Amino acid sequence: MEQEVLARARASAGRRGLGVGTLGCLGALLIYLAFAHPPAEIAGKAILVVIGVLALWAANRMRLATRYVIELTHTEIRCSNGERIAAIADIQAVDRGTFAFKPSNGFIIKLKSTGKARWQPGLWWQVGKRIGIGGVMPGSQTKSMAEIISALKMENSENR
Repeated sequence: MEQEVLARARASAGRRGLGVGTLGCLGALLIYLAFAHPPAEIAGKAILVVIGVLALWAANRMRLATRYVIELTHTEIRCSNGERIAAIADIQAVDRGTFAFKPSNGFIIKLKSTGKARWQPGLWWQVGKRIGIGGVMPGSQTKSMAEIISALKMENSENR
């Protein structure tokens, strides 16, 4: 029962394609502008090329990351690549509020302990005690996952 998957959130093909395509087009456009219509200064050209390459790198990272699925079990939130995102026991709060600093169609988890900075573009990120889950995943999947996490937290607090 501990490893039973309670909820899954995965990037839909359309959202995945739109996200990767937008970042890829941005990178290609910036690099094209740097060479087809170069700025007067060499620094301007270098900045366009660097930002373009970073956008292409981010598009590739998103393409690779969005192949995975986020799974919720009774004990943890994990990525299907085997990476543990957070333990349910370490979660302090879940915030799905309109004005919360959260990913698109997602939610924020506030942890009790600080973790290292991690990022899977389009799926989730972690900075300090905060984890943002969402991005190119449908809001219905992330909303139900957030509600189940809140219910698990309430259940755990009642059992103490």
